[in-house]
Amino acid sequence: MREEFNRFLLWLNGKVGDTYKRELAGKIKYVIIAGDIVDGVGVYPGQANELATTDIYQQYQEASRFIEQIPDYIELIVIPGNHDASRKAIPQPAIPRKYSESIHEARPVHSLGNPCTINLHNVELLVYHGRSLDDIIATAPNQSFKEPEKAMKLLLQCRHLAPIYGQKTPISPENRDFMVIERVPDIFHTGHIHVERHETYREVLSVNSGAWQGQTAFQRKMGLEPTPGIVPIVDLQTLRVFTVNFKSTTLN
Repeated sequence: MREEFNRFLLWLNGKVGDTYKRELAGKIKYVIIAGDIVDGVGVYPGQANELATTDIYQQYQEASRFIEQIPDYIELIVIPGNHDASRKAIPQPAIPRKYSESIHEARPVHSLGNPCTINLHNVELLVYHGRSLDDIIATAPNQSFKEPEKAMKLLLQCRHLAPIYGQKTPISPENRDFMVIERVPDIFHTGHIHVERHETYREVLSVNSGAWQGQTAFQRKMGLEPTPGIVPIVDLQTLRVFTVNFKSTTLN
């Protein structure tokens, strides 16, 4: 969704939107990407037929051309997802520099592991790509891809980011279980499902931040209807969420 993402970049630079939307853009201090900076290669059946670029290095180079357009005063934080050039088993280390060097050359970036904890102005964020949400939605009752926030709530209740073993989510055997939620965060941020949703559970704001990719043939087969091009924006003082729809030229 190149056109919609370009509209997002223009908005961040204060070049599109009404007066209110431009003022909102001027208050953005952080952009957090919860994994899947690129689409990768060979991640799902038939993917090669839908890729514009089938070389993983070129995918990151192309991503860097977009990322460098984010204003310098905005801090960029990224973690890997299952489509990125990092190991697939969680927890994932940061994306290796040999793949992401072009992004680091384009602008300063905080490249962290998946999951990670970030403190922004005394607001603690737990950022996790969300691969295990597939297992939760497939296994637990009353779960669906349309409402990823319900699966996120279950992870919070379990105090664990990958409570189901032996399903789709590969888990690395470590001496310490890095998937345990040891501290209650203020914000729980995931991606992966490509559906923008948010809700508050016991004073924890859960946000699934959607994506910039239209529905693929594989997603259609899986019954997943993404809501791409919608950006959730969180006020760190109030934890209130604003959404901007970049599929609309009027920026709803």
